[in-house]
Amino acid sequence: MSYFTDLALQYIDGQWCEGSGSWDIIDFDPYNDDKLAAITVATAEEVDHAYRAAQRHQRDWAKTNPYTRRQVFERAIRIIEDNEQEISEALISEVGGTRLKADIELHQTKEFLREAVHLALRAEGRIVPSPIDGKENRVHRVPVGVVGVVTPFHFPFLLSLKTITPALALGNAVVLKPHQNSPVCGGSLVAWVLEEAGLPPGLLNVVITDTAEIGDTFIAHPVPKVISFTGSEPVGRQVATVAASHFKRTVLEMGGNSALIVLDDADVDYAVDAAVFSRFVHQGQVCMSANRIIVDRDICKTFNEKFTAKVETLKVGDPRDPDTQIGPLINAVQADKVNSLVERTIEDGATALVRGTKQGNLVSPSILTDLPDGSPALREEILGPVALVIPVDGDDEAVRVANDTPYGLGGAVHTGNIDRGLRMAHRIETGMVHINDTTVADEPIVPFGGEKNSGLGRLNGEQMVDAFTTTKWISIQHDRSGFPF
Repeated sequence: MSYFTDLALQYIDGQWCEGSGSWDIIDFDPYNDDKLAAITVATAEEVDHAYRAAQRHQRDWAKTNPYTRRQVFERAIRIIEDNEQEISEALISEVGGTRLKADIELHQTKEFLREAVHLALRAEGRIVPSPIDGKENRVHRVPVGVVGVVTPFHFPFLLSLKTITPALALGNAVVLKPHQNSPVCGGSLVAWVLEEAGLPPGLLNVVITDTAEIGDTFIAHPVPKVISFTGSEPVGRQVATVAASHFKRTVLEMGGNSALIVLDDADVDYAVDAAVFSRFVHQGQVCMSANRIIVDRDICKTFNEKFTAKVETLKVGDPRDPDTQIGPLINAVQADKVNSLVERTIEDGATALVRGTKQGNLVSPSILTDLPDGSPALREEILGPVALVIPVDGDDEAVRVANDTPYGLGGAVHTGNIDRGLRMAHRIETGMVHINDTTVADEPIVPFGGEKNSGLGRLNGEQMVDAFTTTKWISIQHDRSGFPF
């Protein structure tokens, strides 16, 4: 089958159907601008249909034996393995990721699906004591009901499946709204995999649309009890505001401005390798990317020489070429934005150790240093291949600079002394810190999430149980109670 031809549809109540909106989302290949698909947007009425279908089918699904539920995800893994080459090609075409990035995404997707298999059995209840004689308290974990999920473009297949499969495994139904730049790999392809795996109709619905068509309907609709959003901070703020006004729980995974800190006792060659990967994997379009590389001044000259030399070897070009390490940015707007940011930062006084160029959506790497205090580039998320190197004097200044950002997603510390790294990690105001490793890391059973403007809540492992279930207290009075009147 051709994913971009056969799956360019909405998936609502188990049916593949055209949207009835008045315009189309055009899905382009960001490398060559080839048109992949045209998908007529879903309307607010179709969003309502999707949520009502999810609500209707969820009740029976919640009653299904969890051992039966988990079989769907076991089959989904096999379907991905059987179609891995085709899915990889689709990811490269739709989001411009390299072959290495597609391999990473598919490997991670299967790992998270294996966790979903086990998660189906983790909604355990408890019996807790009571101060009242003869009374038994039972606390049950029950599905929230219907979950609305909004996913981004950069790892669309992974980030959709790693969120919706735990929700489904725990007995919920889901309505998924993928990003407009990845409607197939982040939406309809996900639905096809789970449909083939035997997920009953109506439990997963995919609506491909835009707020220009539906406004806040996806968030404000009365059916979903939890909204899971992964994306930019401005949109996340709007999601949080609308959800709060309707008393909905949210899990928000938003932007980052991660720092990779290289201390004076670090293995410089290894730190350079980690910094190159942390900043330039998937063209820097990853929320965990190391925007800022903070280096102790005593080793900064050596680090810059080695870092610059390695970055200049990175191959920029066609993501289909297995030797390519930097492919295109997702669209022309993002490519122009990144290029303009580099120009402005240099005009404001920064030094370019490497000055990238722009050709279409291909933006080659830039390395900037000597940024003036207060430079906007230091405080914002840069979704592109731009590294900022900041020299510092000692550990305290490194921590101060790392924390001087409204974001708090992740970070890394490179040092020859693990205890020193641990002390620094505890001082960095982020949800995740990795010692002597990359900033770009995600594992199925560890808490993933950030502080400050990087979001609310955590995903992965047991955190999925907290996110997608609620507690219900049922008490049993075995003796007769005495009442005051």
